[in-house]
Amino acid sequence: MNGKVLINLATGMEDAERVLVAFLVATAAVAQGKQVVVWTTKDAVRLGLPGEMAGVPCKGCPPLERLLEQFADGGGELWLCPICLSARELDDAEKIANTKVVGATPMWEWAGSDTTVFSY
Repeated sequence: MNGKVLINLATGMEDAERVLVAFLVATAAVAQGKQVVVWTTKDAVRLGLPGEMAGVPCKGCPPLERLLEQFADGGGELWLCPICLSARELDDAEKIANTKVVGATPMWEWAGSDTTVFSY
């Protein structure tokens, strides 16, 4: 078993470099064959909407669209906090393909006791 990686991302495009780092870690874990979930909270839930995760956050950095594509193509899943979506009135908004709405309890059920956790 290659293990699981859970990345909690509480920052959206208001801090694009933090999003970049989270997805660099996520794509590296996917490339190693790990099961990877990025669980988004607060404004980061907007990353699950079409066109939100876009651009080059810093000089020499890869485009966020490419990282998102690599993440999804590798089987990574983007989970959106339902309470955070509701607070932003995004419950019914269109979501990108690799996205699920998942709360804290099912997130921890998935994680179990043997998951590596990162938080950004």
